[in-house]
Amino acid sequence: MNQLTDQPSVLSSISPPDVLSEILRQGAQRMLSQAVEAEVEEWVAARRHLHNDRGCRQVVRNGHLPHRHLLTPVGRVEVHQPRVYDRRPTEERETFRSALLPPYLRKTKSLEALLPWLYLRGISTGDFGSALSALWGPAAPGLSANTITRLKAVWSQEHQDWSRRELKDKTYVYVWADGIHFNIRLGERDRACILVLMGATAEGKKELIALCDGHRESEQSWYGLLLSCQERGLKAAPKLATADGALGFWAALRKVWPTCHEQRCWVHKTANVLDKLPHKLQPTAKQGLHQIWLAPSRAEAEKAFTLFLKTYQAKYPQAASCLEKDRAALLAFYDFPAEHWVHLRTTNPIESTFATVRLRTAKTKGCGSPEATLTMVFKLAQCAEGTWRLLNGALLLPEVIAGVKFSDGVKSTGEKLSLSAA
Repeated sequence: MNQLTDQPSVLSSISPPDVLSEILRQGAQRMLSQAVEAEVEEWVAARRHLHNDRGCRQVVRNGHLPHRHLLTPVGRVEVHQPRVYDRRPTEERETFRSALLPPYLRKTKSLEALLPWLYLRGISTGDFGSALSALWGPAAPGLSANTITRLKAVWSQEHQDWSRRELKDKTYVYVWADGIHFNIRLGERDRACILVLMGATAEGKKELIALCDGHRESEQSWYGLLLSCQERGLKAAPKLATADGALGFWAALRKVWPTCHEQRCWVHKTANVLDKLPHKLQPTAKQGLHQIWLAPSRAEAEKAFTLFLKTYQAKYPQAASCLEKDRAALLAFYDFPAEHWVHLRTTNPIESTFATVRLRTAKTKGCGSPEATLTMVFKLAQCAEGTWRLLNGALLLPEVIAGVKFSDGVKSTGEKLSLSAA
């Protein structure tokens, strides 16, 4: 499948402030090319009935015009416009004029509106016509419903193909799972919840594994997602899964991959514990929680854990109980390499990626559809995937796969990691 960011080596060489600009530039380039392709296909299809005496079509596509470059606010965008050949006599011949790319357009400020409109209105609602009309005016010819439908179908088909891809050659050492909620109501349903599963390969590369809509992060929704991955070839269970306290995911995980260790997300747990304490105590309590998961060893973490419980148990039993119930799962990361701890303690790989998606979907208005929301989330995740960095200590992953035991982040020579779930 094509990627919006198909040059990770290029992105890695760009300074951090410019990475987003490069992603936007590549996204604009690809989306504009697809729009022009759809426009040409519709124009030619409308004249498919025209034939000469030998039965040959009179209006056909004929390769591409020379590459053009547009100077836009998101950088230099390259366009390769299809060429149309009309074989009819001169007096009957028509010249194709793109409404999207006027012949002499080389520099435009209108293109600045392309990406936010495509993301916020073109995909998340059905109003793709408004997205393209924002560039060339509301009366721009060539932007019929058929053109718009064909464009939306491109991204929808990409997501469907991706969701059915084979995973038999994949091995994920770690996985992160989370349910991302959006303030978009899908008709009469509750607000959208997208189930996201991300994994780290044996080489330390983070990849999006699965993406689907779910009902309130239920066990059945997660079970269906994990079972689909397994049926498409992902047989080997990950060594560790990190997620929040949603019971649905953990129940499903134990059915599909019972040997996978469990790690509760410290960011979610911290928020849940602090929510059960008075506001004036939250800064101090937060420091106490940090002392647990930032401790250099399990013994010191256990000591800080016990201190926190003793401090708040008497007056705030709900806060203490919220922390205590997941004690073992909160400290599971100590049995894995210390270089990996920063990645394993939280679901931040998912949260940071979809923070931008939430901001964009928060701006949409009206009802969408499950397919439209999924498509938008999928395309935005594709953009972000090209910037995900490798795991620290990636060279240690083969040892984790082999079952080498780690204690307090340090390898214990000759011992094997227990296969029982945490």
